Amino acid sequence: MSDCGAINLPARAADLDIIGDVHGCAQTLARLLEKLGYQKRQGVYQHPRRRVVFVGDIVDRGPRIREALAMVREMVERGSAYLILGNHEVHAYCYCTAHPHAPGNYLRPHTPRNTAIVAETLEQFANHSADWADHLRWIAKLPLYLASPELRVVHACWDESAIARLQTPQLSMPQWQALADPGCGTATAVKRLTSGIDLPLPDGAQMISAEGYTRRSFRAKFWPPAAQQYRDLVFQPDPLPAHLGERPIDEHLKAQLVVYDSDQPPLFVGHYWLNGTPQPVAPNIACLDYGAVRFGRLVAYRNDGSARIKPANFSWVYVDP
Repeated sequence: MSDCGAINLPARAADLDIIGDVHGCAQTLARLLEKLGYQKRQGVYQHPRRRVVFVGDIVDRGPRIREALAMVREMVERGSAYLILGNHEVHAYCYCTAHPHAPGNYLRPHTPRNTAIVAETLEQFANHSADWADHLRWIAKLPLYLASPELRVVHACWDESAIARLQTPQLSMPQWQALADPGCGTATAVKRLTSGIDLPLPDGAQMISAEGYTRRSFRAKFWPPAAQQYRDLVFQPDPLPAHLGERPIDEHLKAQLVVYDSDQPPLFVGHYWLNGTPQPVAPNIACLDYGAVRFGRLVAYRNDGSARIKPANFSWVYVDP
């Protein structure tokens, strides 16, 4: 397969359909594309006037990861879609890429937790190692974000300082290799764009997530300028314990926040596993991850060029059992 296409959004952002985290739900993705009016031509889903932007996280967790990744890649290479990196693509690449200066090691250590994250992907590609290696080379060339004057797309959080740190939407090979050091500036910037803001729980507290992991931090919103308590910042399926949620936010915590102002262009993200009926999370922000791989909804937003997110423009299908 050829390299990924141009990373700039087309001039007519109103012709874009933005689709949330797929996570290997290939059959559900096909149904959503057909609902949006895309049809297979020469084996690839296309639309006569519109193109898709995928917010990342095509791989991991789901039942048909190979099919989903091939479908999306073919759309990108045919010019009917764009794809940005999600945290799962970043993780998969780093997990599978040898560390250039530490023989026998990888850019991401093979700990039990890191292995569990990518397990389904590696299992489904076990008999297709050449295809997986080719996909990894392609993934390495994908952008971390897309932007035009009319809209922006990033997997988890739009942070101007992180974007400035990286300088370009695509990572160079030295930047990929730098991700082996999670404390370096490059790794911090990539994590911010693909995983969002993680804030520490107060007083060293811990909580158990729905996936059974012990958490000492929580995913936070990046648009609440008037937040006063911890619960005002939470943006994840697992609520904070009541006694923690009611804690006031101190100035040190406020200094760690990123605020996406309401006068900025519409922003589309995935990543956060929302529930319920899809709707804007802020007047100019839409999250399109509604837990497809957990039998939730695979969600799209049919952009029309408006400066505000419209509830009527969300479209979705429920995930096949």
